[in-house]
Amino acid sequence: MGPSLKESAQRVQDALTRENHPGRVRELLENAHTAAQAASALHCEIAQIVKSLIFQGARSQAPYLLLLGGNNRVDLTKVASVLGEPVQRADPDWVKSLTGFAIGGIPPIAHAVPIRTLMDEELFHYSELWAAAGHPHAVFLCNPQDLQRLTDAVVTDIHQT
Repeated sequence: MGPSLKESAQRVQDALTRENHPGRVRELLENAHTAAQAASALHCEIAQIVKSLIFQGARSQAPYLLLLGGNNRVDLTKVASVLGEPVQRADPDWVKSLTGFAIGGIPPIAHAVPIRTLMDEELFHYSELWAAAGHPHAVFLCNPQDLQRLTDAVVTDIHQT
């Protein structure tokens, strides 16, 4: 895997290594641009795919990273309650400038700047999770406890019911 990783995926691998995480970035032959595609390629449940979504504070313009299972959608009312302000989808160019990654391969780690992170509690229903690793074909395996540690996420209920 080493030097053959794409540059964006290598940045994620470097971050995992710095954090002493044993996970290795894996490049898939199949496109893992969506949670459903990733689950199919990895032969796992869609809920085990971590969606890393960047939203923007409606008042503060601050970036927020929301982590939730591939089977769930964000409940914007719950998110606003936790953050103290409404949020909106962020512009793709703004997201790339903040994270260093394009939408479709945004990892939960290795961003260009620190981003306040919320992690949906339902991710703790699984012992293994797969997260994007900087490219639509790259992923890494982790458990929910490590994902929370790596992202310094606040664990809360942010999914629609």
